[in-house]
Amino acid sequence: MLNDASALLFPNFEPFRRRVGEIEIAGVQGGSGPPLLLLHGHPQSHLIWHKVAPALADHFTVIATDLRGYGSSSAPAGNAGHENYSKRAMARDQVDVMAAFGFHRFALCGHDRGARVAHRLAVDHPQAVERLMLLDIAPTLDMYERTSMAFASAYWHWFFLIQPAPFPETLLNAEPDFYLDKLLGLRQAGASPFSPDAMAAYAAAMREPARVHAMCEDYRAAASIDLEHDRADRESGSRLEMPLRVLWGEHGVVARHFEPLALWEALGKRVSGKALDCGHYIPEEAPQPLLEEMLAFLR
Repeated sequence: MLNDASALLFPNFEPFRRRVGEIEIAGVQGGSGPPLLLLHGHPQSHLIWHKVAPALADHFTVIATDLRGYGSSSAPAGNAGHENYSKRAMARDQVDVMAAFGFHRFALCGHDRGARVAHRLAVDHPQAVERLMLLDIAPTLDMYERTSMAFASAYWHWFFLIQPAPFPETLLNAEPDFYLDKLLGLRQAGASPFSPDAMAAYAAAMREPARVHAMCEDYRAAASIDLEHDRADRESGSRLEMPLRVLWGEHGVVARHFEPLALWEALGKRVSGKALDCGHYIPEEAPQPLLEEMLAFLR
């Protein structure tokens, strides 16, 4: 289902699977010019970029991947320390994929979970990132440390998915479509921004128990080992050197509960950003404003 949707939504792109270590990362490649890596969020795949990727391919060699555990990429089992789904491990996947294409320095844009992977990639591999764009996130450590009742109620899935296995997996495997519809459909824009082909692919992936486990491990890592890595970065005083552009949805949870620009300014030296007139799912809700921002910043 995912491959069918990818062929429909990315007609001029080539699908690929690249082995990185013990897993394989799937995605699509298209266009020509300087390299641009696109990373998606939860519970989605590279398909989120289908409204902007064709136009980006006029200017860039676009590589849009599925994070480990998502889409058509490998979904290895988690472990006790959740290292398999740390953002450090997930970022390493992406650096290796780009190197396999011959790209050792590239522009990078991530949304949601993909933005958290992109942040870690930029910290761990600063030489690889020419410019960095992050969509609708505040730093993970700040979001956990500043959690309020209102934020926990709005981002309930953060606290559900981190529960020990197999509790959330069991419930999600019983009603995967219900979870997907609730998570995507109850946000500001409802289900209208999502292509039926993309939604069918997201749903097909949610029906695979190994992917459900992987998604839970992604969030468990974010609430444990990723925080350790983030705290170590702050204790060392390191800050992002590359140009960083942050965009967030004016009507989303991040905008309501945090000050994303100020929080990212504390972690980078050349940071700019703004809100867009949309909710959380920027690539699918506001593709034209996003495209304009990407072309202005990433070129």
